[in-house]
Amino acid sequence: MDLSNMSSADLRNLQEQVKRELKQRESQDLAKAREQILAIAQSVGVPLKDLVGGAAGTRAKTGSVVPRYRNPADASQLWTGRGRQPKWVKDWLEAGKDIAGLKV
Repeated sequence: MDLSNMSSADLRNLQEQVKRELKQRESQDLAKAREQILAIAQSVGVPLKDLVGGAAGTRAKTGSVVPRYRNPADASQLWTGRGRQPKWVKDWLEAGKDIAGLKV
């Protein structure tokens, strides 16, 4: 197939056809791989759940992080020390105060 003789519209059409075909083949490959994995697991008598270390597609639960800092002006405002600093922490630090003064 000589692409240099094709019009832009024909090339775009071909590109869309290739995208669709690739997507379909990836789905088929994935399904085939799943079938093979299940067949292997069944042939040795191992449940798939044991093979993947839990229920497939689930994430381990993580606990909530304990707050490490409290706003002295408003005790209901807490911060774990992770992520962006709240405005009250930034204001505290910009005033030249040490963050240790906010520790819970």
